[in-house]
Amino acid sequence: MSITEKKIFSTLFFSIFAAVTGVGIVVPLLPVYAHSLGASGFYIGLIFGAFSLSRSLFLPYFGKLSDRKGRKPLITGGLFAYVLVSVAFIFSKSVESLIVIRLFHGIASAMMMPVIQAYVGDITPAGKEGLSMGIFNMSMFMGLSFGPLIGGALKDRYSLQAAFICMGALTVVGFFLSSALLPPTRTERAVSRASAPRTFKTLIGDPYIAGLFVFRFAYAACIGIIWGFIPVFADSEFSLSSSAIGVLVTIGVFVSGIIHLPMGYLADRLNRIRMVAGGGLLIALSVGSFTWSQGFWSMLSASVFFGIGGGIATPALMALGVFEGGQTASMGSVMALLTLAHSLGMLGGSLLGGIMMDLFQLRQVFLLGMGLMLAGMAAFLLLTRSRRTGVVKIIPKKA
Repeated sequence: MSITEKKIFSTLFFSIFAAVTGVGIVVPLLPVYAHSLGASGFYIGLIFGAFSLSRSLFLPYFGKLSDRKGRKPLITGGLFAYVLVSVAFIFSKSVESLIVIRLFHGIASAMMMPVIQAYVGDITPAGKEGLSMGIFNMSMFMGLSFGPLIGGALKDRYSLQAAFICMGALTVVGFFLSSALLPPTRTERAVSRASAPRTFKTLIGDPYIAGLFVFRFAYAACIGIIWGFIPVFADSEFSLSSSAIGVLVTIGVFVSGIIHLPMGYLADRLNRIRMVAGGGLLIALSVGSFTWSQGFWSMLSASVFFGIGGGIATPALMALGVFEGGQTASMGSVMALLTLAHSLGMLGGSLLGGIMMDLFQLRQVFLLGMGLMLAGMAAFLLLTRSRRTGVVKIIPKKA
């Protein structure tokens, strides 16, 4: 990367870290806040579902728009929208207002998240996709790890409003940095490229991209199952403390974030498709192993291995996505599709897990996750079989 590209990368790294940390600070506290306002379990579900719904609806639109009009306006607009959402949380006094705020929260996320990833893909040198996305994804995983800890500490020491203010302060910094340090939109590769981006219909019909989508969906479904049902399982089966449950939920994210850098480095040197499949197998086995857990330590081991599996698969998967986005001149749309797969997977995993819990036993929910991951891995290998080498060949430019 050039000096300018490194400045862009650093700005985007901090902006996404600030946004994700801010969300991590607030989201775990929302159920308690909503309950204090008189929300039933159904309305608490609506508060969380509103975010996923609006984000899923707007992801394709903003991804395609960024390929045509540029990345910077959407990134700065999304960060500013996060600031407004933080202010709205402070003044929210009803369950209905929380649902509306979360709808706009999802739109802001759709405006920013895939577009920032697409911008990183634009400035990534050929053959370095794994390392670049590995470093960048650390910002999101670290934000998801630290956010809940910061939010809990702020609420205990000060108030819930202090957590909302912290979220707003972080995104204000990200907004001003992106506004000042990102180059003018006219200089972006997405705007200046000669070839037109592919339509969404064409991208979705590409078996290779469909393989990336299906794997990301299955992995996110496993995350939704773990985040949604590990707390209930740990409490009902083993009477673990809230602190212990918090460790179980966040340790996988933390471990995955730590190993993104070395796994990204390896993804530029090894077979990426095999790395994705190997990580997927470890994810499946670790999710399934929760079924036979006997206490905190066995659950902790399963969470750690889940994080390792995700840390192996995700940089390689994102590297394949970045390469495909560059080849199709549709980086924003490809990143939006992968983010859409994540949103739908989280939502689908939670809903299917709830149905499984009601029909069978709570322990069976984790077998569902294992089955989904194995099916997703098999579909990924089948759909990407035409490019099974998974190794990017860099063609030198002519003098």
